[in-house]
Amino acid sequence: MNLNLILGLAALVVLAAALIGVALVYRRRAERRAGSLHRLLELADRLESDLRTCRTGLQQAHAVMSVNPDLPASSEQEARHAVDAGLRSLLQQRIWIRDQAPRASQQQLDEAVAAMNDTRDKLRPLLTALDRAQHDLDSAMREHLRREHDA
Repeated sequence: MNLNLILGLAALVVLAAALIGVALVYRRRAERRAGSLHRLLELADRLESDLRTCRTGLQQAHAVMSVNPDLPASSEQEARHAVDAGLRSLLQQRIWIRDQAPRASQQQLDEAVAAMNDTRDKLRPLLTALDRAQHDLDSAMREHLRREHDA
């Protein structure tokens, strides 16, 4: 065989291997980016669900404890404002996802995912406490009704 042909084939093989390597790197980056976007959207949905659960639980608790359920107590208003502020913040995050995420760096996406995870981690104990308080309140109301019925 001709030496030029062998060198040409070797160069072609090296070039093909380099192109495959570059393609694999870009593919991994694209997959990581898509995964981050998916996690970000999924976390936003979960956080919204958590906030709505919190709102519902607070409303139920205040309705049971309130003398007049049609007039919210100041603590209920404060709780409602806090949940609404969380939902507004989440809306801002969703707008950022819609407008900026397609052009955001991987680091920005990772930071957004971490921030949303942190928010959910901070909200989780509050939801657990609210659930426990709701359970205790329900038990106390049942006990009160039982005593009232027995009397």
